[in-house]
Amino acid sequence: MEFDFTQLEPESRYRLLTNFIGPRPIALVTTRSEAGHNNAAPMSFFNVFSHDPPIVVLGIQPRPSGEEKDTMANIRRTQEFAISMVDMAISQHMLVCGLGFDNEIDELSMAGLTAKTCSKIDASYPAEAPCVFECRVERLIDYPRRTLVLGEVVQMHVRRECLDEQGRYVDPERYQPIARLHADNYITSDRQFVLTAPPIADFIKPQVK
Repeated sequence: MEFDFTQLEPESRYRLLTNFIGPRPIALVTTRSEAGHNNAAPMSFFNVFSHDPPIVVLGIQPRPSGEEKDTMANIRRTQEFAISMVDMAISQHMLVCGLGFDNEIDELSMAGLTAKTCSKIDASYPAEAPCVFECRVERLIDYPRRTLVLGEVVQMHVRRECLDEQGRYVDPERYQPIARLHADNYITSDRQFVLTAPPIADFIKPQVK
């Protein structure tokens, strides 16, 4: 089948993109509301795009009414946000944070998570998260139905047991984030395997002189 994205309506584009591009990591995004409350919402339009500078990107769409979501409004006002990765231990808490409470509700508290103050930005994050990125807005790219948020990572928090003995790489037995496939389907990273590329010499014929 062929799909012409220049002619396809947004709902079909969304379905195809999110069904076939996956798994997509989940960002549990925390911000500070204007009244000082903790706002938390999961986003699956998220990934890392650069290490130098350290840039992560969120894609946040407005509500069906066209009004900005609380997360986007807070990011636009404060220019700061934190991203927590989600593992099985906090997966149900993450779903509670995504229920769409009123903006005066503290979603971290509502979800039963422990709020911990960030080091370099005015936001909190769930202490139960395996790792957290504190971010400042590098730039916002506004489209009619979505805003791309480019955030520069200024601080990272990692639970010690998620790293190997040297503290350089993740321990795959302990750090197992979940990711979204499509609809309510998710995947865990507990089934990992190693793929090693063959040497390029195996594919290059020696030149005959």
